[in-house]
Amino acid sequence: MWRTMRATTWLPIFCLLAAATAGVLQVRAQPDNIGFVSIDCGLPGTASYVDNITTLSYVPDAAFTDAGSNHNISAEYMLPRLFKRLYNVRSFPDGARNCYTIRSLVAGLKYLIRASFYHGNYDGLSRLPMFDMYIGVNFVGTVNVSSHDSLKIVEAIVVVPDDFVQVCLANTGSGTPFISSLELRPLKIKLYPLVNATQGLVLHERWNFGATDTVRYPDDPHDRIWVPWTEPSIWDSLSVNNRVTVSNDIFEQPSKVMQTAITPRNASKNIEFFWDPRPDRQHLTPRYAANMHFAELLSGNAVRQFDIYVNGDDPWYRGLYLSKSYLRSITIHNGERPYAIAHRYNISINATANSTLPPMINAIEVFSIITTTNAGTDAVDGKRMQTYAHD
Repeated sequence: MWRTMRATTWLPIFCLLAAATAGVLQVRAQPDNIGFVSIDCGLPGTASYVDNITTLSYVPDAAFTDAGSNHNISAEYMLPRLFKRLYNVRSFPDGARNCYTIRSLVAGLKYLIRASFYHGNYDGLSRLPMFDMYIGVNFVGTVNVSSHDSLKIVEAIVVVPDDFVQVCLANTGSGTPFISSLELRPLKIKLYPLVNATQGLVLHERWNFGATDTVRYPDDPHDRIWVPWTEPSIWDSLSVNNRVTVSNDIFEQPSKVMQTAITPRNASKNIEFFWDPRPDRQHLTPRYAANMHFAELLSGNAVRQFDIYVNGDDPWYRGLYLSKSYLRSITIHNGERPYAIAHRYNISINATANSTLPPMINAIEVFSIITTTNAGTDAVDGKRMQTYAHD
């Protein structure tokens, strides 16, 4: 039975963990001591706070933009388990394009850039907007808000060519753009080799199979958000407390993620799921790439070997002998080539004839590929847009 990969960019609010705060810090318009930038958009005043779940410091956004206005979300949407950084938004009713400028970055480095949008009927108008997001002059995607109480996340990995970057929201005539939080995380140059000066990745899905809780910093030093996915009716979940080794890896998936996995409940069945492309006005036929993460969690002499199929009768990857990788991580990925364009991407993980154990998978990341001619900004646009930021 096929199971669709539910969109990670929309997270029901009941899946969010509480984020209490502790301490008050002086706001800084620059990365923290590990290179992270964490902005609570629309937060009034000058005081920052420490998120009690991640231990990361979030700062107000006044040092990053002069445009727009601050608003609290409506009281009915301030749920007890809602992240504090979603209590308020900055909206941009004026201008066709409004930008945040983040400075003191490392030119030429890869960055994970993540924007979060939680409407919460902040304006009391009960209208749901749609607008575009850019990194510099490069279109990243359309933010289509479908309900007041769902969280929309847009995440991209790009090379930032300058020591600053602009993240911009463009009014397309379908409602007022707004934003709840903006986060930047530096990545090592070796990570995500598909990302270079001319192309980037936009997150489609990032699933942690067999887990019950979301994983992010500090369990993931890069603060990626790994969303749990279980299907008890068709999948058995496996978990171990032993650390899984990830060495010399170009994705550095955290041990916490690799400590859980799924196998088919019926050992004679395959693991099957799919995702559908999400085209937009600038990417009518988006190209996709995936990183499938595996680690054997059971010791012993039994054999776990399987083939991986992607939209075809012939294996995309043949004969992965996972039993040789007890508590060691393996990633199967596209290399330099995305998948062929398709209307649906069907994944099937099938045990080989000599396997005595069913197939297994621990996690997967799926990205669409975008062109990044200049991820910072161009010279003319940069002079104009920098007026939105303070040094």
